[in-house]
Amino acid sequence: MLEPRTFARDLLRWYDTAGVAMPWRGERDPYRVWLSEVMLQQTQIATVIPYYQNFLERYPTIADLATAPLDDILKVWEGLGYYSRARNLHRAAKLVLEKHDGMFPKTASALETLPGIGRYTAAAIASIAHGERAAVLDGNVVRVLARLYDLPDDVTLAATQSYLWKLADALIHNDRPGAYNQAMMDLGREICKPRHPRCAACPVREHCAAFANDTQLARPVKAKRAPTPHYDVAAGVVYKGDDERILIAQRPLEGLLGGLWEFPGGKVKAGETLPECLRRELREELAIEVVIGEQVAAVRHAFTHFRITLYAFEARIVSGEPQAIGCVAWRWVTLPEMDAFAFGKADLMVIRMLRERVNRLL
Repeated sequence: MLEPRTFARDLLRWYDTAGVAMPWRGERDPYRVWLSEVMLQQTQIATVIPYYQNFLERYPTIADLATAPLDDILKVWEGLGYYSRARNLHRAAKLVLEKHDGMFPKTASALETLPGIGRYTAAAIASIAHGERAAVLDGNVVRVLARLYDLPDDVTLAATQSYLWKLADALIHNDRPGAYNQAMMDLGREICKPRHPRCAACPVREHCAAFANDTQLARPVKAKRAPTPHYDVAAGVVYKGDDERILIAQRPLEGLLGGLWEFPGGKVKAGETLPECLRRELREELAIEVVIGEQVAAVRHAFTHFRITLYAFEARIVSGEPQAIGCVAWRWVTLPEMDAFAFGKADLMVIRMLRERVNRLL
């Protein structure tokens, strides 16, 4: 039977000597803890570090973030992905300024009332910044707990998730909850790895039921994922006459890549060719009719739950003036001017290809 006090003692002893150094470790400022936790959601540490440092240079306080234009924030976030995180950071910062006099809430329950802060993030901020005894449960901690208790149940089920939260709450250290939570996450990331757990180096293996039963490779149990769907997308590099400027459109604020700019277009429907799709999308989104030219780029990109291949075509307007029907706004910009706008990764790859194409023609 796992004994919480001796488990926490062994875990924290390891963490105090082997904890992973990160720019936000040791921070007690809730703004910085919040920023790091949000950036780390579904994103690797090495990717986050330069974004975290750059973001704090631009917005050193929550007031700086709250008063900044969303377009600027999205540009600083560009390339980090999952852009709803940036939009929710901005919304939450405004609420903290307006309803909490610029002071971050101190309890996990109060933090959960802010946009984009769920149970895990609220517990992380409250425990690390304010010492509240609030347990975290992310993918790393789920894996650790599933092996510690040798759970045979599917960890993706709601009932199992509820049980795991109870286990996490029962184990968390009374005096050092923030360090304990970070230690659990480090343990899952550095030692209790998904496919190749480093059991020989594990500081708490004597507490681990899966290690004792030699079932660590079978834990955690997860339902088999359905195949990831793939979609073809057509996008237009749209010109007007002989003008060298290109038409870009801003996506609606809510939804996938909300607030970012793009080469207008959309998903190919069944039975459509790529040019047919592009003409339809430009008509529906911007009320323009175009003639389609040559394909200038084809890029592949993976989102969380699906993949796309984006095909970009040159196009020229033959009738109509752009109208913001299926988008928030539109602009005519040159290739160099695109640096001032925030784009998703697929569109950034198209921009790079367009610049390489121009350089080859010079």
